[in-house]
Amino acid sequence: MKFWNPVQSLLLMSLFVVAATNVIIPDSVLAADGPSPLSITLEEYSYPYPVNYLPLTIEGQDLRMAYMDVPPNVGGNGKSVILLHGKNFFGAYWKDTIAALTDNGYRVIVPDQIGFGKSSKPNIHYSFHGLAANTKKLLDTLNIKEVTVVGHSMGGMLATRFALQYPETATKLVLENPIGLEDYRPFVPYVSVDEQYKNELKATAESIRTYHKTYFVNWLPEYGEYAELAVRQQLSGEYPRLAMSSTLTYEMIYEQPVCHEFSQIKAKTLLVIGQADRTVVGKARVKKELLPHVGQYPDLGRKTAKLIPGAKLVEIPKVGHIPHMEMKETFHEALLNFLKE
Repeated sequence: MKFWNPVQSLLLMSLFVVAATNVIIPDSVLAADGPSPLSITLEEYSYPYPVNYLPLTIEGQDLRMAYMDVPPNVGGNGKSVILLHGKNFFGAYWKDTIAALTDNGYRVIVPDQIGFGKSSKPNIHYSFHGLAANTKKLLDTLNIKEVTVVGHSMGGMLATRFALQYPETATKLVLENPIGLEDYRPFVPYVSVDEQYKNELKATAESIRTYHKTYFVNWLPEYGEYAELAVRQQLSGEYPRLAMSSTLTYEMIYEQPVCHEFSQIKAKTLLVIGQADRTVVGKARVKKELLPHVGQYPDLGRKTAKLIPGAKLVEIPKVGHIPHMEMKETFHEALLNFLKE
């Protein structure tokens, strides 16, 4: 027979009381020893605006693409903007940019690409062409004929592909510290899907938090929200599926460069570059002697601005990979000025 000590008895009694009164126990109580698990499609996490779903069938799989469709607050100007997220993020991190745009009369569409956020996490062949086609289908469903496409990080590569693939739809293009301003293949050694998948599974809470801090020059605790969500998703029983989606989108980035096609872009383009950014996808595998010559965003931004016909470049000093979080007022001013041109 098991005997309960007074503390255990008191805790058990409290739980009975909670159950009897339908009180919800906070996660912080239930997970006193650490973060609580979070589903790989973020069901328990609330986005800043209502989320809808676009049904898609890809490679015989029935999938859902999550998105926010946020109307202008007052005095809509009839124009739309679509915001495309980076690889380690999802639509919710655009919350301040959404507010800035809707306050100025714009309708804002914010999808979670397949494989990210609240969208499905299938094991499929990921391609920027396919993600662009999904995004076009979303806009068609919403009856949006023309749009300004804003892409951050991986979203910048997707935005570039979208502008090339659908020049009649992408009337303006904004690239915020996009990855893929250089072709990574010459200096980042190749790894197989199996090896990359093993690397994804090796990530720890500490390594995730440390990596997210590299995005910023001046770290603030509020920036850690998205790292903590990633940490909690690792605790999900479905995490291997998310790790595989992440692996396959890494392969997409590595094998499908867009930088060789910048000269073909027709859309009026703005480049916003945080000057302290040194992001390289696969940086840990780059030889030390090459590191000073790759991921140099000040140089890459200027080079890209010359390649894209008529592109405008805004350089933001002492800012890292995510200007729309770290220097949001400056980023939003540049974005809104460009939209009004």
